[in-house]
Amino acid sequence: MTIKVAIAGARGRMGVEAVKAVGHAADMEIVAILDYKHDGLFLHEEQVNDHGEGYPIYTSFDVLIQEKAPDVLLDLTTPDVVFTHMNEAIQHGVRPVVGTSGLQMDEIEQLTALAKEREVGGIIAPNFSIGAVLAMKFTAYAAKYLQDVEIIELHHNQKVDAPSGTAMKTVEMITKVREAHKQGHEDEKELIEGARGADVEGMRVHSVRLPGLLAHQEGLLGGEGELLTIRHDSFNRSSFMPGVLMSIRHVMNDKELVYGLEHILD
Repeated sequence: MTIKVAIAGARGRMGVEAVKAVGHAADMEIVAILDYKHDGLFLHEEQVNDHGEGYPIYTSFDVLIQEKAPDVLLDLTTPDVVFTHMNEAIQHGVRPVVGTSGLQMDEIEQLTALAKEREVGGIIAPNFSIGAVLAMKFTAYAAKYLQDVEIIELHHNQKVDAPSGTAMKTVEMITKVREAHKQGHEDEKELIEGARGADVEGMRVHSVRLPGLLAHQEGLLGGEGELLTIRHDSFNRSSFMPGVLMSIRHVMNDKELVYGLEHILD
């Protein structure tokens, strides 16, 4: 069976890679592009045209669903619209695959409940890189034994949310195996506010934003006389595409919304 995919955010940097990956997948077909402008036009090789070449562009998700009946919505947009897109997709039985970070936990909980009620599969992936997700799992596993932890995440300077969704997800996984406690000296003082990073149950989380970076994360775990460093680097956005394709295939056979690619890795 060919999976019919609509892509939101297809003109963005991640979207461009996703159009290539999904467009070349033998078991998938891009049926439409959801955008905030260019309604009635077409997208072909990153260019918008009016002569019918490429994928049709819609600004109304309702109309897109009625005319193209996608199986999956791959959403690579921004936090200010992704919740609305996901809610509408689930309501119509379209399976959302979402790579947007910045959703609030209460929004994720609402969407999870709705997907369960409608029996619609879906996934929200703070990071589609399989290597990054493995690093998150390894860091959380190690934190069970080395419980003094600092997370340093490094991204390009156009990223709007901090900490990253990957760092937030890593911290969430660690809190399930680590006892909350204050790290460092009991009388520690910050001479410049924020110097020690964000505090999550005593863990410290640091965000770096610089041109030249893409997506990188280090988990530093300290023990008596030792340091364990778990690092992952994505050097280009093609690193996220195997996880995107895996997610699209997975949601076709699932009936719930999951938060994190780790839930679908064997």
